[in-house]
Amino acid sequence: MKLPKSVNQIIRSLQTAGYDAYAVGGCVRDALLGREPQDWDITTSATPEVVKSLFPHTIDTGIVHGTVTVMQNHVGYEVTTYRIDGEYADGRHPNEVTFTDNLLEDLRRRDFTINAMAYNDERGLVDAFEGEADLARGIIRCVGDARERFSEDALRMLRAVRFAAQLGFAIEERTAQAIRELSGTLEKVSAERIQTELLKILTSDHPEELRQAWELGLTAVFLPEFDCMMKAPQNNKHHCCSVGEHTLRALQEVSKDKVLRLTMLLHDVAKPACTSEDENGSQHFYGHPELGADMARQILRRLKFDNDTTARVCALVRFHDERPPLQEHILRRFVSRVGQERIPDLLAVKRADTLAQSTYHRQEKLEYVEALAKMYTRFLEDRQCLRKQDLAVNGKDLIALGIEPGPRIGAALDELLERVLDEPALNTKEKLLTLAHNFITPSI
Repeated sequence: MKLPKSVNQIIRSLQTAGYDAYAVGGCVRDALLGREPQDWDITTSATPEVVKSLFPHTIDTGIVHGTVTVMQNHVGYEVTTYRIDGEYADGRHPNEVTFTDNLLEDLRRRDFTINAMAYNDERGLVDAFEGEADLARGIIRCVGDARERFSEDALRMLRAVRFAAQLGFAIEERTAQAIRELSGTLEKVSAERIQTELLKILTSDHPEELRQAWELGLTAVFLPEFDCMMKAPQNNKHHCCSVGEHTLRALQEVSKDKVLRLTMLLHDVAKPACTSEDENGSQHFYGHPELGADMARQILRRLKFDNDTTARVCALVRFHDERPPLQEHILRRFVSRVGQERIPDLLAVKRADTLAQSTYHRQEKLEYVEALAKMYTRFLEDRQCLRKQDLAVNGKDLIALGIEPGPRIGAALDELLERVLDEPALNTKEKLLTLAHNFITPSI
């Protein structure tokens, strides 16, 4: 294993001062897997005060729990003192930590065996809990007793699913059984922390592992709507599986973009509430995009997503099922209504949705999406007016024409855009100002 130069410098500085030091945790795991670690963490027998005295630029990022960030070449490296954790009264933080000079005691408190390995060039790999063997087997297994690890921090249960999704691993059975038994304790965990793990699952190579979170009882705590989707059948020729299974397939058919994956997760969230059945026994889901957008907004707010992400996802959910006729004036209005900047994402959503359905008319549906994409591209290439800001006149022009400032300006621009969407050739300053005369308030 080759450590980065800065990591080696920190380790050697600590060793020269008479202390042990190792790269530890996820960075060791990723390096063994041939993946590029995102961060390098270091564990040491030196106390935080000693660490601060040995390096010229440090930050007290978590000094209560033994962590000091050492800055090297404008990059921060967390250096944490070997420690033994006390009881976890709040299900997240230990009531107290005790520093120790024993590396194995420090590794023993970590969540999974694949994250409980340490390395330095002098001693090599320290692997007391068979983490390297679990990497080879593709197993997520707790260090020691799984119930104890999950009782210390309930988020670790969702982290187990996240690592399975990111690495393509399986959760070891005793670890999985402990999750089943303790899944309800996830309610102790903040929405922000759950959001972080959920996003990592969704944007992984295996977002379908969300199924395992459902099977283990975790989604019932933070996303009960998904449980309803997994139980909701779709007796319809356009579909071949439940709403939930369709959703899992759709997640795999779209790129690992946060907004797109969240959209595919929630695009059919309202189907269970909108199910109806015709005289032939075929199910329909009328109104599910509109209700789905409302439900998506509630879910994303509950999970503390930012306003921009929420707005983008909800818009895509709202429009994902619309199929406007392939006529230019109708499509210009559609693009204007959806928002020009959202169309590429909406096309990706439509493709993924189609690929996750049955094969019934699949090719025709995909051809429709491609035709829609080509027409949209032509609109852009021809610089057609699709937004008010693309009009050949603006508010100042209308005021100069004599239209009273205020709401009438906005109404005039809206009306001019409607006309131009129907007839692009009208988008010249002269023609629009002529049309705008209708909005001049006659003098008395």
